[in-house]
Amino acid sequence: MNKVIIIAEAGVNHNGSLERAIALVEAAAAAGADAVKFQTFKAKNVVTPDAAKANYQLETTGEAQSQYQMLEALELLPDDFSQLVACCDANDIEFLSTPFDLPSVDLLEELKMDKWKLPSGEITNLPYLRKIGALGCDVILSTGMSDLDEISQALSALEAAGTERSSITVL
Repeated sequence: MNKVIIIAEAGVNHNGSLERAIALVEAAAAAGADAVKFQTFKAKNVVTPDAAKANYQLETTGEAQSQYQMLEALELLPDDFSQLVACCDANDIEFLSTPFDLPSVDLLEELKMDKWKLPSGEITNLPYLRKIGALGCDVILSTGMSDLDEISQALSALEAAGTERSSITVL
């Protein structure tokens, strides 16, 4: 019940390539990780076409692409996620993915993901928290630079929607 789990952070390090994503799953499994975590989003749902890149994004990717174009290039297709789930099953490692928009929550729910890693940037997004809370699954909640009141409100939203407090891990 209080077991430490090792989650390999694949994130978007696949650069939009299913083949590279599969290689990340295989590497995480070979390293002995318990789970491998990706990110699920559609650029059109999380950023406007004219949004400026953050400084760290400019340092690592330059100015050639907009933030929207950069994120769009990092998207995987819905079928890619199905293939990643199958790859994880074949490699005996748990598939996880952090959704960044409500349609991505729907996609991951269809894939029967039973543990949800929520990013700190969504800790005040009550519709997002309620939707995931209503699933009644295990939740790993990142808190980032949130204050205690924001964390408390997020926990309340998840619980009120149907997730038991004992099923929530707060980072």
